[in-house]
Amino acid sequence: MNQAPNRRILLIDDTPSIHEDFRKILMPPMEQNQALDDMEAALFGASDVPQGPVFELDSAYGGQEGLKLLEVATAEQKPYALAFVDMRMPQGWDGAQTIEELWKVDPNLQVVVCTAYSDYSWEELLFRLHAHDRLLILKKPFDNIEVQQMANTLAAKWDMARRASLQNSHLEHLVEQRTLALTQTSQALQREIDERKQLESQLVQSEKLASLGQLAAGVAHEINNPVGFISSNLGTLGGYFNQLQEMLDAYRQAETALGGEQFEALRRRLDLDFLKEDIPTLLRESKEGIGRVTQIVKDFKDFSRVDNDQTWQWANLQQGIDSTLNIVASELKYKADVIKHYTPLPDIECLASQLNQVVMNLVINAAQAMGPERGTITISNGVEGENIWLEVADNGCGIAPDSVQKIFDPFFTTKPVGEGTGLGLSLSYGIVKKHRGAISVSSEVGKGTTFRVVLPIRQTV
Repeated sequence: MNQAPNRRILLIDDTPSIHEDFRKILMPPMEQNQALDDMEAALFGASDVPQGPVFELDSAYGGQEGLKLLEVATAEQKPYALAFVDMRMPQGWDGAQTIEELWKVDPNLQVVVCTAYSDYSWEELLFRLHAHDRLLILKKPFDNIEVQQMANTLAAKWDMARRASLQNSHLEHLVEQRTLALTQTSQALQREIDERKQLESQLVQSEKLASLGQLAAGVAHEINNPVGFISSNLGTLGGYFNQLQEMLDAYRQAETALGGEQFEALRRRLDLDFLKEDIPTLLRESKEGIGRVTQIVKDFKDFSRVDNDQTWQWANLQQGIDSTLNIVASELKYKADVIKHYTPLPDIECLASQLNQVVMNLVINAAQAMGPERGTITISNGVEGENIWLEVADNGCGIAPDSVQKIFDPFFTTKPVGEGTGLGLSLSYGIVKKHRGAISVSSEVGKGTTFRVVLPIRQTV
């Protein structure tokens, strides 16, 4: 930014004597007239310009020749500060066209129009060239002091414009750097906010799971006790009934031998034959019901895995799927039929309760995607090399393409306000990534959606 002042001038005029005059004025010999120096000092102040040639003057005798000189100077990064251009040049371009061509190459060039007579009025010339700030007029015959004044003033103006441009470029660069830094800081802050929101959501979900686990443990304990003695009592009751039935058979034989009509009437009134058939059925159904309750409690405990919630363990994903389906059976009962395409799976190293949460989220989402008609949810699994995979497919409403890209974003939901938090799939994504796995989705509006989860069998290699 501390470059030497630009004192390079281009003179374009078809009259050779004009060139000589300009050289005498702008490039005077060392023994220049002291009176002229004193007059310039009085008009413009003391000058600290060193002795010797003040300006570097290049001459051209036509517009095309001047344009070539300007092109060479621009290519060599030795620009002219200003140009004196004659207006009337019969051969080739006139002054107006010459200036237009010069400014196409160097828009910053300061121009002085030299003219005694012009085919354009000054207003017409300014209107044509659209350059009030870069154009001055010098009437012929011109005064030496006026030429020197214009040359000095316009050269200084060019230098100031250059410094201003460099300063602006420097400031723009600083602004760009600061803007980039602020943008990066803002993006980092936004990422931190998003991560914190997701962590908070995961914490809330973990607390819910912990509460669910504690509830499961308590419920299992409270239910198992009465279920245990009910089951025991039913077994004992069955044994007692068998004994009573032996006694009834004996009474029946005695009744036949004695021929007692009173016993016959009582047996018919009580419908003893029906009781003998129905009581075993009731006992069997009661035992089956107790068995179902026991299984539900077991599934509840398997789903929450309260004792080993944060411990990596070897578990069978297929068992977790079945336990989860039992837990959400009421959610599916009136919305969809579940079709299972199972392949025998090896145990995998995992956090079982968290994977159960993933399955539950996928199955419930599939159920909620169904329209007014009953739908179908297909659950498939398999083994691929060192990984297992799980797919949950539905024939529901599907997901719009613009929403598929955001389906795993925290708090994004396609459900109506109040019907979804937008956290289920985001948390599922985090759980799968925690297991070094992958989760993907494919969907077609009106046809359905398929979620695919791929998990490694072993976490440590």
